[in-house]
Amino acid sequence: MTGTPVWSVDPRTGKQREQVAAEATAREVDRAVRAAHAARGALADRTTRIAFLRAAADLLDGSAARVVETADAETALGPGRLTGELARTTYQLRAVADAVADGAYLDVRIDRADPALTPPRPELRRYKVPLGVVAVYAASNFPLAFSVPGGDTASALGAGCPVVVKAHPDHPATSELCASLLRRAAAESGLPADVVSVVHGFDAGLELIRHPLVTAAGFTGSIRGGRALFDAAAARPVPIPFHGELGSLNPVVVTPAAAAERAEEIGAGLAGSVTLGVGQFCVKPGLVLVPEGADGDRLTGALTKALGESGPGVLLDHRMRENFITGVGERAVLPGVGAPVRPGSGGAHTVGAGYLTIAARGLLDGPRTYGALLEECFGPVTVVVRYADQGEAADVLDLLPGNLTATLQLSAAECAGPDPTGAAELIGQVTRLAGRVVVNGWPTGVAVAPAQHHGGPYPAATSHSTSVGGTAIERWLRPVAYQSVPDPLLPPELREANPLGLPRLVTGGPAA
Repeated sequence: MTGTPVWSVDPRTGKQREQVAAEATAREVDRAVRAAHAARGALADRTTRIAFLRAAADLLDGSAARVVETADAETALGPGRLTGELARTTYQLRAVADAVADGAYLDVRIDRADPALTPPRPELRRYKVPLGVVAVYAASNFPLAFSVPGGDTASALGAGCPVVVKAHPDHPATSELCASLLRRAAAESGLPADVVSVVHGFDAGLELIRHPLVTAAGFTGSIRGGRALFDAAAARPVPIPFHGELGSLNPVVVTPAAAAERAEEIGAGLAGSVTLGVGQFCVKPGLVLVPEGADGDRLTGALTKALGESGPGVLLDHRMRENFITGVGERAVLPGVGAPVRPGSGGAHTVGAGYLTIAARGLLDGPRTYGALLEECFGPVTVVVRYADQGEAADVLDLLPGNLTATLQLSAAECAGPDPTGAAELIGQVTRLAGRVVVNGWPTGVAVAPAQHHGGPYPAATSHSTSVGGTAIERWLRPVAYQSVPDPLLPPELREANPLGLPRLVTGGPAA
């Protein structure tokens, strides 16, 4: 290997495991992008794409033991968690294949000519075409589902776009293994292997976003890193869409009635959500509004018990561990902030879970002082804000930026309606803040489903698209309308006889 070595590192010990690659030079990034660009025509056939996506899922499933072992060795996420993540990843690939087979994603629309309208309407036929080469920036916390074989890659390939993935440095061996399986699936499906490729290195990531043949990018990671790439995408001579998931606090509001009804249950559920994956989920609850008084005390008591009994865990790398310990320490010493269960170091290479608490009035009186409490802290920690009334809770919510999720814990009566308690008003308020609203559940865990939305107002995401679910494919397409084009010259998707059997919306006459 030439260039700066890329090592797989064991986060449990901090020791290098093996060199798996080398950081890509500018020339190597250019070569990967040009090869992907040259392969884009081979992806035009929907039947071949469908076969490719399903073959990729089959190969990943068939290599499950090796994939899980490799990923666990360099992430410490555990075989149980990674087995579930692999199942989600292969389901996602098959779900995209099903969406491509259905064809509705092309959004075919036909308007028959109507000269009697004012103004007269010519015949118009519209569908969507792939953008071209897509750059995917892999996530740290999901080495499978949001990395090389993950949702951005699957949806881009489903749209007909070849992909160059910038691997995350926390799991390079997993990235190389998964890339080899995807490239093998491509070859077995009659496609060039270069419809998927992987590059490594910080500089390679910058070269990738600037490459003139890259037409769009998908990113999952930090606000700082994502914003730098977002700005680079916008600063290009030809700007490109940048679909970034950057960070989220994922607020939770517990109403007084819900606390009175099931305080202990909510406290225990919150602890489980905060510690899931050692707090490294993008939808971890980071700020929880709990009412003052005895019922709220019962809830925090249950939270204290559950977090106090949780064992230490290993974060994805030592840089994240140091950032977690430093961030928690800076927040914990702010005036008025308590730490009933002090999060921080759990011993060598590990961290311990916990939570911080502050009164809503103090937070509202000094939002600049307490700004760090309103920012995501990656790891097993949350901030509990005790509020006196619904007005205080609403004022705290007004301080928050955009989020992936917002969760409401409501009582049975509040869910049943009519709504004398303002639960519907509360749902309306958090809808303005988040891309997904959860009631009487927890946001950790993002189902791959047609109605799913994984995104939200900035900084949760840089666009209004979703990176999970049936409509994720739309990010890599653009619409084209054909006006008065003779039928033999139209793309097959738009011809009158509908030779591909696609669903269509037809205005002014029956569907073909």
